Amino acid sequence: MQPAQRMNALPPYVFAKLAERIRELRSQGLDVIRLDMGSPDLPPAPHIIEALERAARDPSKHGYPGFGGTPAFRKAVADYYAARFGVSVDPAKEVVALIGSKEGIANMALAWLDPGDLVLVPDPGYPTYRMGPRMVGAEVYFMPLLEENGFLPDLKAIPADVADRARMMWLNYPNNPTGAIAPMEFLEEAVAFCRQHDILLCHDAPYCDVCFDGYVAPSILQVPGAKDVVLEFNSLSKSHNMAGWRVGMAVGNPIAVEALGRIKSNIDSGIFLGIQEAAIAALTGDQSWLEERNAIYQERRDIIVQTLNEVGLKAQAPKASLYIWPKVPEGYTSAELATRLLEEIGVSMTPGTAFGEHGEGYLRISLGTPTDRVREAMERVRKFKL
Repeated sequence: MQPAQRMNALPPYVFAKLAERIRELRSQGLDVIRLDMGSPDLPPAPHIIEALERAARDPSKHGYPGFGGTPAFRKAVADYYAARFGVSVDPAKEVVALIGSKEGIANMALAWLDPGDLVLVPDPGYPTYRMGPRMVGAEVYFMPLLEENGFLPDLKAIPADVADRARMMWLNYPNNPTGAIAPMEFLEEAVAFCRQHDILLCHDAPYCDVCFDGYVAPSILQVPGAKDVVLEFNSLSKSHNMAGWRVGMAVGNPIAVEALGRIKSNIDSGIFLGIQEAAIAALTGDQSWLEERNAIYQERRDIIVQTLNEVGLKAQAPKASLYIWPKVPEGYTSAELATRLLEEIGVSMTPGTAFGEHGEGYLRISLGTPTDRVREAMERVRKFKL
């Protein structure tokens, strides 16, 4: 009995492997504080939970929900884009519901790529950007995200033959794992580049509502004419503390929306209607609670950044996202330092190489851990001998 050969190109998901090691250490009595996964520790606002409760008590909400999201959900997404970004989208043709954006990102490869097609992928970047193409036999060209360029890809450095072959490009701002943000000028450049080379630009934007210091993240769909070449992926996982609820959306180019929707109609049966009702409440209800939530994240950010810089792990305070991306001191690889921190002081951080070879020399630290545990983790780091 053997799995498909494509599995040879699909390593175990990094956080599944890490979770197994943490279970081993905890069974040995080590108190592990997890600063590795970007999973919000705080709940959604009460009105969101109440909407789910009402829907769950409605006998009509428990059947198959249909494909692509209910008309009411898609309209809520369109209303959110209009209110939040000033972007007009057609809920019938330019919005499709996702069971969390991760499955949409993976399924986009099935919808758009044939064997031998080429995809432009940021490095470091979310692993699913490269794993989806590899599962369908496509090729990946990595665009380095370098600190000296603000962790933005240098589009001018992409060889002309590569750009002409490319069928898809992935971007992600505010960025995971680096915490970088993209100015509108870069987003405009990316749209123009993809229009010039007939590339579908997939922009993953789940952190657009996790912002600090007065920064407000844009949508790439704010670029004039972006819908000609752009499909933006979004999710309520990080924006509204609904990671386990598995609800998101892809918005933009109608041809890409239809293709992704057709793939999904053959693979899944949609999102539970109760969760769609709660997502409508999240997208169209009071958004002021997000400011208080972001203030909590900002406090954690400041605790971590101050401590890291005190002990010699150079770190910048990000203006958005859930992540801090400190430099690893000389004498360590990312994996070596992450292993020592985990096994010696019980603080789990993600080595930058989990996100690609250009992540070497960095660690990723998540803000999705209770503040008291963040403080304790940083006290342990202060006592750690680099």
